[in-house]
Amino acid sequence: MNSVALIGRLTADPTCHAGENHESTSFRLAVPRPGSDTADFVDIVTFDTLASPCGEWLCKGREVAVVGRLRLNEWTDKNGASRSRIQVVADDVQFLGKPPAKAEPAADEPAERPAKPARGAYRRKAS
Repeated sequence: MNSVALIGRLTADPTCHAGENHESTSFRLAVPRPGSDTADFVDIVTFDTLASPCGEWLCKGREVAVVGRLRLNEWTDKNGASRSRIQVVADDVQFLGKPPAKAEPAADEPAERPAKPARGAYRRKAS
């Protein structure tokens, strides 16, 4: 079984990418360790139908619950060294609480964004 469930806060605004076949949004989550003042930092990626609401509604400091699976990415850098990174591919993202207050909302932006869940799934196409 490859299943991960995390609750934490975004360390920065999410990064959105639109490719030929898929849309993706990625962000880093600070997950507090119980009984400690430290946190673990976990990279999260969302695809397709889940990517759009995450890119639109999430911002630095927002608390979210993420359910997904671990994925290992491996590559060779420009110096020829083997590199790897583990990230969570999210199947479900729940927006918790209210977004952090901004100093002043822009004229074309609502004063407060509603809290709404984002659900989606990414399945690799069979080759």
